[in-house]
Amino acid sequence: MAKIVVLGAGTGGMPAAYEIKDILGKDHQVLMVNEHDKFRFVPSNPWIAVGWREPDAISIPIEKHLANKDIDFKCACVVNIDPIQNQLITAENDIIDYDYLVIATGPKLAFNAITGAGPDHFTQSICTLEHALKCKIDVDKLLNDPGPVIVGAFQGASCFGPAYEYVFILDKVLRDAGIRNKVPIHFVTSEPYIGYLGLGGVGDSKSMLESELRQRDIKWICNASVDYVEDGTMHISELDRKGVVDFSHSLPFHHSMLIPPFLGIDAVANVEGLCNAKGFVITDEHQRSPQFSNIFAGGVCVAIPPAEATPVPTGMPKTGYMIESMMTAIAHNLHSVIVEGKPPKSKGTWNAICIADMGDTGAVFVAMPQIAPRNVSWFKKGKWAHLAKIGFEKYFLLKMKTGSSEPMYEKYALKLMGITRLEDEDDK
Repeated sequence: MAKIVVLGAGTGGMPAAYEIKDILGKDHQVLMVNEHDKFRFVPSNPWIAVGWREPDAISIPIEKHLANKDIDFKCACVVNIDPIQNQLITAENDIIDYDYLVIATGPKLAFNAITGAGPDHFTQSICTLEHALKCKIDVDKLLNDPGPVIVGAFQGASCFGPAYEYVFILDKVLRDAGIRNKVPIHFVTSEPYIGYLGLGGVGDSKSMLESELRQRDIKWICNASVDYVEDGTMHISELDRKGVVDFSHSLPFHHSMLIPPFLGIDAVANVEGLCNAKGFVITDEHQRSPQFSNIFAGGVCVAIPPAEATPVPTGMPKTGYMIESMMTAIAHNLHSVIVEGKPPKSKGTWNAICIADMGDTGAVFVAMPQIAPRNVSWFKKGKWAHLAKIGFEKYFLLKMKTGSSEPMYEKYALKLMGITRLEDEDDK
């Protein structure tokens, strides 16, 4: 019996545990390790931050649902990984042995890269449930004391979609409260242009998102590098295409939410030979570590180069379906190695499907593959997309409750559109 430990129970880790158990069967043990005892649907955090959702609506107990699929669970914070002894060490000094390790951790939020940034200082975040709840307190203050707002993404950020979601959702909240006229909004982003999204744009994302910002009287600054933040003021250098400071801005704010750059969490980043300089796990095309053959990784924790060099550093986002395709590949590769005794052969397609809420409308984009050049590059918006985001939240939580990472109807519905999780999936 092989023991496979999945580290991290997020939107990648939970599906990974279900898929690995399903494909390996009862002859092998799957253990999920996570620092919280509840699965949290992170894409709903922008709604949490404005009071449109409560935490219980986007959280489910992990152990209860994993147990239904004969998957073990340990709630613990892992502080060290020993890849030589094949062990995880927790904050309580417990030792967790493994035969194979699947790393599916979330990121370390690098607010300390910018002076004055982060919920412990002067800007808010929606990257975690705790941060979103703290952001909600600041939004309530804004509603009682209207004033300037800054939303966006710091230099080095890779996750831009939630920033766009949040600025449009907040605009809707302010309009509903009848105080939008008292709240000037700036969208400040490290992207070279609106709609870049860390992907070099998708379809007509540039003009469509610019249009939406204009319609809502939201001004923007691109190629923005935040020098520092102090209470009520953000100091920004706007760079030109050559990376030279073109303008300097000192913007006042009553409320600010910017997405930070990501790093690998310490327990993973500290393993010599496992990660790159930023602490992201280096993997081959089969999601396996070249250094440690019994370690696989997928999701936010994986090292992926940026789409291209930009005047202000930007990273490559890891979108939901892309992450799921990584996890499906890992499950198949573990089966190849453990059951068949063969080398890994499965590769994720890294196709991207993203549904973004915009308050009273929404946007959907499909990028196949996520990294250009693409076979499909499609971006559309409409009220239907807003409703689709609500439906997707319910659907994904249902999948995590029932333990089905990719129901057959989902698989074949997407396949009709040419979207699959694995390369050459017809052969699987």
